[in-house]
Amino acid sequence: MLPPPPLLLLLAPLFLQPLGAAGAQTPNATSEGCQIIHPPWEGGIRYRGLTRDQVKAINFLPVDYEIEYVCRGEREVVGPKVRKCLANGSWTDMDIPSRCVRICSKSYLTLENGKVFLTGGDLPALDGARVDFRCDPDFHLVGSSRSICSQGQWSTPKPHCQVNRTPHSERRAVYIGALFPMSGGWPGGQACQPAVEMALEDVNSRRDILPDYELKLIHHDSKCDPGQATKYLYELLYNDPIKIILMPGCSSVSTLVAEAARMWNLIVLSYGSSSPALSNRQRFPTFFRTHPSATLHNPTRVKLFERWGWKKIATIQQTTEVFTSTLDDLEERVKEAGIEITFRQSFFSDPAVPVKNLKRQDARIIVGLFYETEARKVFCEVYKERLFGKKYVWFLIGWYADNWFKTYDPSINCTVDEMTEAVEGHITTEIVMLNPANTRSISNMTSQEFVEKLTKRLKRHPEETGGFQEAPLAYDAIWALALALNKTSGGGGRSGVRLEDFNYNNQTITDQIYRAMNSSSFEGVSGHVVFDASGSRMAWTLIEQLQGGSYKKIGYYDSTKDDLSWSKTDKWIGGTPPADQTLVIETFRFLSQKLFISVSVLSSLGIVLAVVCLSFNIYNSHVRYIQNSQPNLNNLTAVGCSLALAAVFPLGLDGYHIGENQFLFVCQARLWLLGLGFSLGYGSMFTKIWWVHTVFTKKEEKKEWRKTLEPWKLYSTVGLLVGLDVLTLAIWQIVDPLHRTIETFAKEEPKEDIDVSILPQLEHCSSKKMNTWLGIFYGYKGLLLLLGIFLAYETKSVSTEKINDHRAVGMAIYNVAVLCLITAPVTMILSSQQDAAFAFASLAIVFSSYITLVVLFVPKMRRLITRGEWQSEAQDTMKTGSSTNNNEEEKSRLLEKENRELEKIIAEKEERVSELRHQLQSRQQLRSRRHPPTPPDPSGGLPRGPPEPPDRLSCDGSRVHLLYK
Repeated sequence: MLPPPPLLLLLAPLFLQPLGAAGAQTPNATSEGCQIIHPPWEGGIRYRGLTRDQVKAINFLPVDYEIEYVCRGEREVVGPKVRKCLANGSWTDMDIPSRCVRICSKSYLTLENGKVFLTGGDLPALDGARVDFRCDPDFHLVGSSRSICSQGQWSTPKPHCQVNRTPHSERRAVYIGALFPMSGGWPGGQACQPAVEMALEDVNSRRDILPDYELKLIHHDSKCDPGQATKYLYELLYNDPIKIILMPGCSSVSTLVAEAARMWNLIVLSYGSSSPALSNRQRFPTFFRTHPSATLHNPTRVKLFERWGWKKIATIQQTTEVFTSTLDDLEERVKEAGIEITFRQSFFSDPAVPVKNLKRQDARIIVGLFYETEARKVFCEVYKERLFGKKYVWFLIGWYADNWFKTYDPSINCTVDEMTEAVEGHITTEIVMLNPANTRSISNMTSQEFVEKLTKRLKRHPEETGGFQEAPLAYDAIWALALALNKTSGGGGRSGVRLEDFNYNNQTITDQIYRAMNSSSFEGVSGHVVFDASGSRMAWTLIEQLQGGSYKKIGYYDSTKDDLSWSKTDKWIGGTPPADQTLVIETFRFLSQKLFISVSVLSSLGIVLAVVCLSFNIYNSHVRYIQNSQPNLNNLTAVGCSLALAAVFPLGLDGYHIGENQFLFVCQARLWLLGLGFSLGYGSMFTKIWWVHTVFTKKEEKKEWRKTLEPWKLYSTVGLLVGLDVLTLAIWQIVDPLHRTIETFAKEEPKEDIDVSILPQLEHCSSKKMNTWLGIFYGYKGLLLLLGIFLAYETKSVSTEKINDHRAVGMAIYNVAVLCLITAPVTMILSSQQDAAFAFASLAIVFSSYITLVVLFVPKMRRLITRGEWQSEAQDTMKTGSSTNNNEEEKSRLLEKENRELEKIIAEKEERVSELRHQLQSRQQLRSRRHPPTPPDPSGGLPRGPPEPPDRLSCDGSRVHLLYK
């Protein structure tokens, strides 16, 4: 907090002054102001408008600046409380020191119905101060008339003024009807009756409480039995004298008496009833009790749950009314506090099955409500099920005997050591029935003085006397009654009702006693006595923990003030309070980085290969061989392979690399890169094979198409396939866009012995109708792949110059189709295994792209490099100025080959003809020797001989030439 601007201007010279110069100034230097004063011991100084850091940074304060002394704790400033800086550099009243002095309680400076005279000091009362007490007329002083203040404490207890009482013989009797259980299930009357008698003596001796009346007791032994109590109740009601109030003990007896008392306009005040059912104001409208309800444990339990941060608890109870109603109340309270009872078990006599259920449900914080004998059975089963140790906390009732778990019990089969191990560390809550502060109560007795006084009245040892713990409650019950009657009667002589006018039909006096009782608030030997709206006592709760086999106090809880006093002595087996459930740590399964890097390297090399192939194809696009392969479609194939390979990178990105906000972009990149890459790469190859099949498989019908196959038709087919994919993907992302989804797996136990479970999770790109869209997409692509395989098979024997690489395209289609048809279903099955799914999908993309690029482009590169066709093409172009038609070049090449074959045949035939001629000449010569010449014909013609055979006909070279021309 900065000082206001004017103060900053005043302090500016002090901040800017060098320390050496400031230190050289004397306190009288008016230009710098006054030197800072050190605060007194146990106190401080408030520097107005300055922060702590600013105070540390300066040595002087400006003129007219004021400081204020403050003290800590129960101390007051003695001397000037405010000092002001004067113009001469000094502070005001420096001759008088300012000290922080401990003061005595200011309550001693006032006295009800009297006066206080303070001497030897001034207000407030300091060490050495003395007070004298004087009472008003008609009152007399009870206690010391003088007290001296020393070190913050008065030397004597504070006295009080009592009204002068009516002589004992003239006081009117007011009767109390009481039922004390001297035997039975709870023999609390053994100590409670002497405590009540003590309280009556103390009340009747006070002159300021019921000065005109004397309280008297009429009592019977109820034996804690409702039947016996019914008998004595009617004796109390039908026999004189009239009783102004009834005081029963035991919950069962109190229930009976409280239900009947409203018919007689009687107030019922119980000293020993804990049943939560008695808090029902509709059923028991005139019932009060100084013994807190059993539900008073519940606010303490809830407070402890909140302190240790527990939001889930479990309960196990014995099936009795008191525990059932207590647990119902606990359920309402924890619900208001935002705590959940996750599991509730009950049993009648055998707790084995409920304890097993608690173990099966992973209960950690367990509230147990059962009697002591059943507690031993429960914890024997707890030991068997190992439902104890550092992971578990049990909350039990605190009124068991200290060694209850060591008591021999033939109904269980666990040893003392096993029971001791099972109960170690559990928490108990117990109502505080004796004021732990040991301060003086309204009777001017401390709690320890009360115990000593009561012990002297008892006939047996306190531990052997029933109800000894509840005796302070019975004592305070009489005081609560006396104060209420005193208020009702007006305190003697003042405005009020006459208690002797009470009868069982006088509703008015009953209502006034009820209101006075309901507003009771005083300090008793059991602590602060106050009743809640249901008439139950509000009291402190003692919190203990079993540590090393014995109970240790770890705190108190005052439910009236919501005040938890903690001693910080709690100990835990695991070092810290356990969790209310197995701590579930959500961990994401990320892709193996080694796998991602390896595949990314392959993808990067594939993209480089695609760029090389694309560059090669563009650079050599003028070469006839490249032109005959439809280079533009091959370029689209290379681009498509690059996009598909680029999709590998977003496929491997997950929460390890990106945040949740970037995941949507990654999902879109996966879909569009892979979709467009497949459409361009596979679509261009499918277009080639489709047109080869369409044009060249039907020779007679498609002769004209072969001559007029135009490139725009091929590009239109590719564009149609790509456009269909773009339209499908766009509709998908508009109608049902991809988003980040989390897949949760079964919990895993860590290797270390810690109370946690690991909940693996996996990120996915998904949409609401993901299966529908994948079905459409995979169905369409699958049909396209199968059709591509069919067309490749049909055109494997086709030979055409228009698309000279269609056989390589068919081989690439085979590989791509097989990889895609295998990978798509496998990745869907392995979607929950991030490494396997990524490996299958990415390697399928990489291999199909590599195979496509190698099959389509490497043969072209090899041919152009080994044959040098781009060089001969360049030379022909330079000589002729233009290139011939592709078909004529092919025809010329075929004719040259055929001519070489024919020339070889002709050479063989000519050699054969020459050989035949030689044989013919030889035969003619041999014939002329055997047959002389024939004489001439008489007619003058040539001599005639027999006709020549056909094989002897003369042949000349012209006939042979014509034969083979």
